Amino acid sequence: MPLIKVQTSLPSPEQSDVETMLKQLSASLASHTHKPESYVMTAFEGNVPMTFGGSTDPVCYVEVKSVGSFSPDQTKTMSQDFCEQISAATGVPTNRIYIEFADAKGYLWGWNSSTFG
Repeated sequence: MPLIKVQTSLPSPEQSDVETMLKQLSASLASHTHKPESYVMTAFEGNVPMTFGGSTDPVCYVEVKSVGSFSPDQTKTMSQDFCEQISAATGVPTNRIYIEFADAKGYLWGWNSSTFG
């Protein structure tokens, strides 16, 4: 049920580099949310036309969603961790990475022909 999706204006890196980043993010998201990694999904999309601050310099937009509630301390810790990991993997500076955290209600998250609510 936890999801982390990374979109960037940069061209996609080598497939193996993307897979390495996604596996690291998957393990981190499971740890931060205290949920089994077997439920974590990751996604990456490169070459997305984007601007930030009126500039087309490299940028990332990240969505983090999970069933349940995030605390302010939890999102602050995740923001630091994910920004550092994504910046290291893509070269995008952390001040050009936006992260949206969203709590999902279980009945609004489907899986395996049912929902989590």
